Amino acid sequence: MTSTQQRAALQRQIWQIANEVRGAVDGWDFKQYVLGTLFYRFISENFASYIEGGEDSIHYAELPDDVITPAIKDDAVKTKGYFIYPSQLFVNIAKGANSNDSLNTDLAKIFFAIESSANGYPSERDIKGLFADFDTTSNRLGNTVADKNTRLAAVLKGVAGLEFGQDINGFDASHIDLFGDAYEFLISNYAANAGKSGGEFFTPQHVSKLIAMLAMHKQTSVNKIYDPACGSGSLLLQAKKHFDAHIIEDGFFGQEINHTTFNLARMNMFLHNINYDKFNIQLGNTLIDPHFGDDKPFDAIVAEIEGI
Repeated sequence: MTSTQQRAALQRQIWQIANEVRGAVDGWDFKQYVLGTLFYRFISENFASYIEGGEDSIHYAELPDDVITPAIKDDAVKTKGYFIYPSQLFVNIAKGANSNDSLNTDLAKIFFAIESSANGYPSERDIKGLFADFDTTSNRLGNTVADKNTRLAAVLKGVAGLEFGQDINGFDASHIDLFGDAYEFLISNYAANAGKSGGEFFTPQHVSKLIAMLAMHKQTSVNKIYDPACGSGSLLLQAKKHFDAHIIEDGFFGQEINHTTFNLARMNMFLHNINYDKFNIQLGNTLIDPHFGDDKPFDAIVAEIEGI
């Protein structure tokens, strides 16, 4: 199967899963659970691969939590921006999801622990609140705890069944690309199905590609790229996708007024393998309270205004 065919098959599968597991819940209301679960799986596998360091003899998911020393945790957070214990990894939670009567509260504790692991580190601002919209107690999931757990387990199992092409070398570049593509595909479909409101957080790929190309025209080196109303970050990521990573030296910067979309944008950066020290997405109204005023000028600014 070619990479194009693999992507198409993966996209069909993930959209089918997204529709099957939501039940009677509106797709727009349910999007944060599917997108959040995909993100949870990504950072779990990315983190495990980092800890294993290419050693075939190390299987991080199988290790007991108590083997983790403070020094290991400190080094990991400084590098990756967050920490996940073996017992908290997606693969271990998904494995026992169907029989876990406290799945919703366990997930809430894990998400809180992942966010809290960055407290006091430079990555704190980029990690804090990432899972804020993944409300495991919401009545959208069901009226009883059992109903909530059933739907959460279905999402976990569905996302666990997705094939991202991981090979013997572990979490490789093609694996990462497939995760990023799947996330973008989901966002674009949710936007398309939401109608007008979808335009608030997603710029169609052909539009974002053109804007990125115009902004980067004839520039051989860019210190950083900025989107004042970044939505889910698609415009910023088009710059990364269509130009060599080294061109954008200091990273990707953006501001977003909608809290949910702000979280989606930060997740999107991680899912495209942009580390916490290479992006800075801020929450707020750019017109009333613009950020980055004290930063050195941006070499490239991209923006798309809905309806124009």
